[in-house]
Amino acid sequence: MTWFDAPADAAARLATAGYLADAATATTTYLAGALEKPLLLEGPAGVGKTELAKAVSRATGADLVRLQCYEGLDEARALYEWNYKKQLLRIQATNAGGTAAGGVDWDATHDDIFSEEFLLTRPLLTAIRREEPTVLLIDEVDKTDIEVEGLLLEVLSDFQVTIPELGTVAATRRPFVVLTSNASRELSEAVKRRCLYLHIDYPDAARERQILQQQVPDLDGRIAEQLVATVARLRELELKKAPSIAESVDWARTLIALEIRDLDAKAIAETLGAVLKHQSDHERAVKELKLARA
Repeated sequence: MTWFDAPADAAARLATAGYLADAATATTTYLAGALEKPLLLEGPAGVGKTELAKAVSRATGADLVRLQCYEGLDEARALYEWNYKKQLLRIQATNAGGTAAGGVDWDATHDDIFSEEFLLTRPLLTAIRREEPTVLLIDEVDKTDIEVEGLLLEVLSDFQVTIPELGTVAATRRPFVVLTSNASRELSEAVKRRCLYLHIDYPDAARERQILQQQVPDLDGRIAEQLVATVARLRELELKKAPSIAESVDWARTLIALEIRDLDAKAIAETLGAVLKHQSDHERAVKELKLARA
């Protein structure tokens, strides 16, 4: 499968799928498909890293398989595990039958219970085994323990998974792999070496207005400019969590719902909850922007 014909094709189809990609994003997305290499997206939370993977899925008609990473993620949740309860039931049934018949062939029983019937596939193995076009999203990989990166290396290098009891499962159709990281910790060089890399930052004012116009078409142009300027000022503050693009969109929808036609100091103070989610950030914004408390 050819994912995209050229960077321009990637940009156009992503736009149709609701994602406005700049030249660097469109080019790197095209190359990830053309070279069949995983794409590592790094940058602040809320700048559209996860959304890019979803947009590739929508633009190409491929199914999305998502592995949401978290602290404590292990092989059983990422790759596969055996259905131990079902295996135990089979052993008990075999043992009961073997006792009646005069013996149990444990080699045969072992081969039986470590078969496809008892295998529970998780996202990585699921994506590798699929014959249909698939986008594999490994989301927030920096939240896992560094040991988990070792589980990814075989998948990212050879697009295969080794199951000791069954052998090696290689992809018949390579998925389009996207890894995202909020850069909360440095990823290993081994993982980075296997990927194309793209850093996504907050958009400039012009692109953020484009995003708002696409996502919230009813938003007045003047309000959009005021909102983008205010969000930019908030991002310059030392906040616990700077406003993301998604929160800019939420703020725009909030202003429409409240029929606010001028984003003045009073309107900002009354609607900060749509864009800032920590009390300390509210207090800093009120102080730095010289807002009256709502």
